[in-house]
Amino acid sequence: MLKFPYSICDFYTLITEDYFYVDRTNHIRLIEKAGKQLLFLRPRRFGKTLLLSMLENYYDVAKAEEFEHLFGHLAIGQNPTPKHNQYFVMTWDFSAVSPQGDAHQIEQTLHRYINSCIQDFADYYQTLLPSEIRIEPVDAIDSFLSLLRVVRQTPYRLYLLIDEYDNFANEMMMGSQELSKTRYDTLLSGEGLLKTVFKTVKSASAGRGLDRVFISGISPVVLSDITSGYNVAEDIYFLNEFNDLCGFRDQEVASVLAQVVKDCDLPPEKADDALTMMHTFYDGYCFSDRTDELIYNPTLALYFLKVFQRDCQYPRRMLDGNLGMDKEKITYISRLPGGEEVIMNALQEKPPLAVWELASRFGVEDMLYATKDTTFMVSLLYYFGVLTLASQSEIGELVLKIPNLVVRKLYVERIRDMFLPVLSDQKESQQAAKTLYQTGDMQPLCKFLERSYFKVFDNRDYSWADELTIKTAFLTVLFNDALYIIDSEVELERTYADLVMIVRPQMRRYPLKDILIEFKYVSLSTAKLTGKKAKQMDIEKLKALPAVQDKLVESRNQLDKYRLVLESKYGNLLRLQSYSVVAVGFDRLIVESN
Repeated sequence: MLKFPYSICDFYTLITEDYFYVDRTNHIRLIEKAGKQLLFLRPRRFGKTLLLSMLENYYDVAKAEEFEHLFGHLAIGQNPTPKHNQYFVMTWDFSAVSPQGDAHQIEQTLHRYINSCIQDFADYYQTLLPSEIRIEPVDAIDSFLSLLRVVRQTPYRLYLLIDEYDNFANEMMMGSQELSKTRYDTLLSGEGLLKTVFKTVKSASAGRGLDRVFISGISPVVLSDITSGYNVAEDIYFLNEFNDLCGFRDQEVASVLAQVVKDCDLPPEKADDALTMMHTFYDGYCFSDRTDELIYNPTLALYFLKVFQRDCQYPRRMLDGNLGMDKEKITYISRLPGGEEVIMNALQEKPPLAVWELASRFGVEDMLYATKDTTFMVSLLYYFGVLTLASQSEIGELVLKIPNLVVRKLYVERIRDMFLPVLSDQKESQQAAKTLYQTGDMQPLCKFLERSYFKVFDNRDYSWADELTIKTAFLTVLFNDALYIIDSEVELERTYADLVMIVRPQMRRYPLKDILIEFKYVSLSTAKLTGKKAKQMDIEKLKALPAVQDKLVESRNQLDKYRLVLESKYGNLLRLQSYSVVAVGFDRLIVESN
C-alpha cells in the first residue's frame, strides 16, 4: 500500500522509507544549465523545501556511496550529470529565524542561526575537511568566511541552498507595520546584517569557494532591498521548463488514484470521480505564460490522497487547515486602497484581471508606502498563490484567475467578512442558506440579503456594480464546500450558467437540493423607480414591471437549456432546483422557481 508523505519534506526520508514520490529529478540537468546562482519562487506549501532537499542529496559529496540507492530508480539516476556528489552542501532556512524582538535581538538570532548551520556543516563533513572551521559567536559572517577558507583547501566547492529567503518581509507584512519596518530596515539598510549576508554570498561566488547558490521563496519582495548587495541571481520561476518543478501533473494524480481505489476495493470508475473532485478543488496552477499545462498544489493533493486512502472516501473538509492562513494575504490586499475592487473582480472574473507584466522586484518600502496599483496587487496575489496565470488577452496582457475551488473559498470568506462583519448577520445568513439547501425555499435568503447585505452596498460607492455583484452576494452566503461542488460561470456546452451547486457524492445520502441560479439586474432608472418606492412596492407589482418580465423570460430560456445539460450529465442522481433571480437596483429581489 502506498505511503503518502504529507508534511514530510526530507528527500532522504521519502526515498529510504519508501514513501510516495513524484519524480522531479529530470529537472536537475535543466537547473545546472540555467545558471550558478538561481532564484525560484512558488507559493507556500508548494514543495520548495522538498526540492532543495532533493538537490542537497544529489550533490552531497558525503552521500556518494548512497547515490544508487537514492537516485538509481529515478530519472536522473539513469543518466546522471558529472556534478552529482561533487559538492559540500549547506542549507540556510530563514523560516527558522524568529523575527521577534527588537532589531538587535533579531540580528543576534540570525548570527546564532547561521553559526549553528556552520557548526552542523563542520560536524557533518569533519572527515573531509583538512582543518578546523573557526566559529565566531557574535559574527556569523566571519564564521562563514572561515568555512570558505577551509573549503578552498579541498578538491570540492560549496553549494549553498537558501530556503524562505523572504521570510522576514512576509512576517513584517502580516505584523505591526511600523515596529516591523524598523526591525526590517536595520537588517536591510546600509550595512544591515541580512544585506551583508547576501553581499558576502555574492563575493564568495567569485572564486572564493562558493560555486552554486539556489534560493527559494514566495515572492520577490526582498529583491530590490538587497539588489546592491546581491544582484547576480537569475530568475527561473517563470521559465516554461520549470512550470511543474513543484506540483503534480494531472496524469500523475490519475495514476495514484487508480491505485488507491484498487486498495480500497472500490469500483474502477471511482478513480475518475475522485480525479474530477481533485481537479475541481486543487488543480489549476500555471506559472509560465508559455504553457497551458496546469498543475496541482502538492500539499493539498497529498492531504486528499492520504485521507482517501485511510477512509476510502473523500475528505469532508477540502481545504487543508495548513493553508488557511493564505486568507491573511487576501485580507492584506483587500485593505489597500482599491483592494476591495480587485478582490471582488477576482471572484467575479468579469472583466478578467489583466496586467502587462507581473512585478518582479519590489521592496518593503513599496509595500508600506508606495501607491499600490492593480499590477502591484495582482502580482502579490499571484506570488501568494491565490491567483494564477490563465491566458493572454487579445492585446497580449497576462490574464490571471483564481486557480481552483479551494482558493475561491478564501476569497468568498474574505468578501463575506467585508460585507457581513457582524456575527449575528453571518449566523442568520447561514440559517437562510440551510433552508435553501434542505427545502428549496429561497425567500428567507432573499429577505436577509435585502435587509442586511444590500445595506452595505448603499454605504459604498459601487458605481460599477451590476448582476455580477448580485451573484457575488449570493455566492458568499451560499458557498459551502463541505456539501457542494460550487462554481460560477460554469461552462455547459459552450454557454455559461451563473451559479451551479452540485451536491458532493458522499453527501447525496442527505436530503439536499442541487441548485442552479441565473441572475439578472434591472437598474432603478430602467424600472423607473426610486429606491424608496422599490422597497415599498408589492412584490407582484414589481414582478409585473415590463423590464423585470423581460429579464425573467430571458432567464427561463437559459435555465431550460442548462437544466437539460445537467440532467444529461448527472441523470437520476440530480435533485435539481433552478431559480431566476432578478434584482431591482440594490433594493429588491424577485425570485421565480423553475
